[in-house]
Amino acid sequence: MSKTFVNEQNLDDYNSSLTGKTPQEIVKWALSIAKNPIITTNFRPYEASILHLVSSIRPDITVLFVDSGYNTVQTYKHAQKLIKELNLNVVTYIPAQTRAFRDVALADVTINGIPDVDSEYHGKFTEQVKLEPFRRALAELNPDVWFNAIRKDQTEFRTALDVLSLSKDGVLKVAPLFYKSADELNQYQADNGLPTIDEYGEDDYFDPTKALAHRECGLHTQL
Repeated sequence: MSKTFVNEQNLDDYNSSLTGKTPQEIVKWALSIAKNPIITTNFRPYEASILHLVSSIRPDITVLFVDSGYNTVQTYKHAQKLIKELNLNVVTYIPAQTRAFRDVALADVTINGIPDVDSEYHGKFTEQVKLEPFRRALAELNPDVWFNAIRKDQTEFRTALDVLSLSKDGVLKVAPLFYKSADELNQYQADNGLPTIDEYGEDDYFDPTKALAHRECGLHTQL
């Protein structure tokens, strides 16, 4: 059951109504119908855009960060800087198992603690470090609107989506930057004086559940 009045039957109509709207207009519309909105972030490159965009309109919005334990030093430094500069209301969820325990438990089937993407163990790994913590967070936070930074040009799966989509639990997922390019996001960040992850020495973000940039991590296909 949908948690807002947007459902599978009228989803296309609402997406059509948002055609040509600016990201700011999309955010304001979504916030106007939300009772308990959240933003999800992994603090990867360009995440500063969605965090600034939404928090500048709703400063106290809950920002959900699921920390897999495999982030780089640069990513953690980037996260700390964004949290401080944007005064973000961050709630962090972590896997039920520690990275150290998993490294030992899966030692025979991993490379540096991470199963190969073609391994039969990769699905279990993804469930442990990303999907289970996200499900737990969504169940406890109980949002009705979920802002995210997915974009149409990122993966083949996302080309079939739109600004609005629905989670399997009926949460309205809103992607205000869905039709924006990397160049446009670079310009947005420059215009708003936002830090970029490469300020810490290199563009060093790593998602162990994706391995390759064009792969889906499972978050938007399974939740």
